[in-house]
Amino acid sequence: MDYTTLVDDKRLDAFIRLIDIIDANLPAGFEKTTDGNGIHYVVPLSTYPSGYHVTPGTPLPFLSVIAQKNHVAVYHMGVYSDPELLRWFEESYANQVPTKLNMGKSCIRFGNVKHIPYELIGELVSKMTPEQWVAAYESR
Repeated sequence: MDYTTLVDDKRLDAFIRLIDIIDANLPAGFEKTTDGNGIHYVVPLSTYPSGYHVTPGTPLPFLSVIAQKNHVAVYHMGVYSDPELLRWFEESYANQVPTKLNMGKSCIRFGNVKHIPYELIGELVSKMTPEQWVAAYESR
């Protein structure tokens, strides 16, 4: 896949490394897609026919990596929907990374790609299967 349309040259290597670590650690069953703005990992309609309630007929989104103007963002719906997973991630980040966590509800922002904790992101994405994500999604 050609990522050069998704991110500038200065952040391309970090972006590719982030995608590679996610690909290596994400549990089986998610599907990798792109929409021209970023890389997305979804629960395919073949697994979860109900799909995303906001856009019927669309696979259930789980994780996205998008290069914004001033940062690279990882959008992880698991940390948004699971307080225990969020707590684990916040504590692990604080113990492993020297920079302050810049995070919204599901958005983890990396303004300086030199400080992306690749191994921690790999561990984070390994912690929720498609079945667990669907169960969390349906319980909301």
